[in-house]
Amino acid sequence: MPKYGKKAQAKVAKVMHEKKAGTLRSGGSGRKVTSRKQAIAIGLSEARREGDKVPSRKSAKKSTKKSTARKSARKSAAKKSGSKSAKRPAKKSAKRPAKKSAKRPAKKSARKSTKKTAKKSAKTATRKTAKTRRAG
Repeated sequence: MPKYGKKAQAKVAKVMHEKKAGTLRSGGSGRKVTSRKQAIAIGLSEARREGDKVPSRKSAKKSTKKSTARKSARKSAAKKSGSKSAKRPAKKSAKRPAKKSAKRPAKKSARKSTKKTAKKSAKTATRKTAKTRRAG
């Protein structure tokens, strides 16, 4: 019994022709697809959407789940002991944009306040010079 239906096979073939012609684009970013595997994955996902006979996507293996659980256990144990030899978390870059975005409004408000104070000081300076001219 075949795993893939005729329509699914035709869909993958059509997508591969698009890839070879250079007209196949990825859905998320819209960039040109150059990988053969990615082109096949796009064709299969389109076939799934249309309801063709395609096996469901493969899930992660149990062995990889166990190894990631062990790694996270090691990291938490290392953090508790306070050792410096523990590796840094991989998702450090994900935290950075949040910090930057939190700082930006403060900088803008600071800029606005400095502009306002500069304008006020310029007005008071012109008033003072005008008064001295009148008095003199």
